[in-house]
Formats: sequence, structure tokens, C-alpha cells
Amino acid sequence: MKIAQTWVKYTPSVSRHWLWLLSALLWSVVGISLCVMAAYWLADTHWPQNLIAALAGFAAGGIIYRFGFSRIARKNILRILQLPNEVCLFAFQTWRSYMLILIMMVLGLVLRHSHLPRVTLGMLYLAIGTALTFSSTLYYEELL
Repeated sequence: MKIAQTWVKYTPSVSRHWLWLLSALLWSVVGISLCVMAAYWLADTHWPQNLIAALAGFAAGGIIYRFGFSRIARKNILRILQLPNEVCLFAFQTWRSYMLILIMMVLGLVLRHSHLPRVTLGMLYLAIGTALTFSSTLYYEELL
């Protein structure tokens, strides 16, 4: 019992509005970073292959946003709404989401060191980056 009380003493508590802001910034920064990396890779390819890859990446990103990441973001927003007003800073994601983030980071590392052509990687990174960036807007809307 005393250990649990000591643990709570050192838990960084914030208002749940900070959780939305932290989620929005995290999704935005990661999404934009992936798009920048994709643009760097696609810039090395020749016309019209880079245009086709970019359009395919954006289109796939829109689909991933619509049918995947927007649903995850909305579920997370509703979960945060149900939390008490003062909550742990790290509650902006569920433990399951932290595991998903870790898996995605490892997958990205594996893909970057694979023998896939950079144009394919650029398309994949652009798709995920676009979906993350679009989904981050849902958190910003909640802040308004």
C-alpha cells in the first residue's frame, strides 16, 4: 500500500486537455517527419515515377486515414473524455497503443534497411505520414 502511494506521488498529473495536445503534436510530428523522409526518397527518382508514387502515397494515406487511423484517433479522444480531469501525462495513449508504436518503429527500421526500392519506401512512408497528419487534426479540433 505504501509503495502504491509513493508511486502516485511521482506520477506527472496534468489536465486531460494536455493529453489531447500531446497526442495531436505526437501524431503531427511523426506524420510530417515520415512525409519529409518520403519526399527525400522520392526526390531521387525520375519523372514521372516520382509523381505517380507521390499520388499513390497520398491516395493510400487518405484511405488509411478514413478507414483506419481516424477511427483509432476518435476512440482515443472518447477514452480521454472519460478520464478524470487530472490524469497521468502518459495516459494520452493506451498501453496497447504504446506496443503498437513500438512495433511500427521496428517495422520502419526493418523497411529502411531492407532491399526495397526507395520509391516503394517513399510511397509507404508518405501513406502512413499522410494518414497520421490528417488524424492529428481530430485532436486539434477537440482542443478548440
